[in-house]
Amino acid sequence: MKLYKSIFIAVFALPMMLLAQEQKDTITTVKEDSIAPVKEVEYERAAFESTSLIENQTDRVYSKGTIEMIMNHRFGLVTGTNDMIGIWAPANIRLAVNYSITDRITVGFGTTKDARLQDFCLKTALLKQTVDGKMPVSVTYYGNWAISALPKENFYHTSDRWSFFNQIIIAKKLSKTFSLQLAPSYSHYNVIDAPMSNDLFAVEFGGRAKVTSSMSILLDVNQPITSQEIAPKSGFSVGTEFSTVGHSFQIFISNYRGIVNQQSNMFNQYEFFEGDFAIGFNISRTW
Repeated sequence: MKLYKSIFIAVFALPMMLLAQEQKDTITTVKEDSIAPVKEVEYERAAFESTSLIENQTDRVYSKGTIEMIMNHRFGLVTGTNDMIGIWAPANIRLAVNYSITDRITVGFGTTKDARLQDFCLKTALLKQTVDGKMPVSVTYYGNWAISALPKENFYHTSDRWSFFNQIIIAKKLSKTFSLQLAPSYSHYNVIDAPMSNDLFAVEFGGRAKVTSSMSILLDVNQPITSQEIAPKSGFSVGTEFSTVGHSFQIFISNYRGIVNQQSNMFNQYEFFEGDFAIGFNISRTW
């Protein structure tokens, strides 16, 4: 019982001290030029405050010229032993930077401790939800290409190092309080150990409920749907998010140890509801 009290304090209580300034809901107004008189289109604010929803991406794409710095951190599994709820156990970490080329296109690079993955990403806002309801959802593409920097003796060919991830994010802001998203994905590894398949399809479901203007409760569930002889386990994450102007801080518990999406989707063997979970956090800062 003491262990679960400690986890509750770490995930839901301590971050309350981090609340700084409030962030107001706004509506982005964009003008579209056409042959007819200028037509004004009002886009809803992005369904989510951050570019990530714990383990997955969201529909948020920052405006042109924005730089985003990201730190993703996962402590070790909470085992109830002398590991300080996983804080003293081996951790995984990713550092990344993203840059918005236009109001709809972002590119980025990240480096991750586990498997020494170097990932390059592209995110594109294909459709944006409008205030008048003519476009009821936002549709966003996210993809990454990751290369392992492990020593060359781990690979026969250079191409064996590569893996890929593609995802379509369908998000809807239901109200100022609630947002939902559904995101099918496809993961591919050029080389993988038998009897596993090189390809994996999965679908993610996530949501956000705002508690205050700067605090939200987050849920992120990821379900593999490709049949595998060694089937990866579903991902389940729940946590809180604290947002201020230019900052986003998420703290959560999750059964994923990987951070790069295809690694988590393909190899996760931890069962959240059997007690296999770790504390993690995501921090982002924009300029």
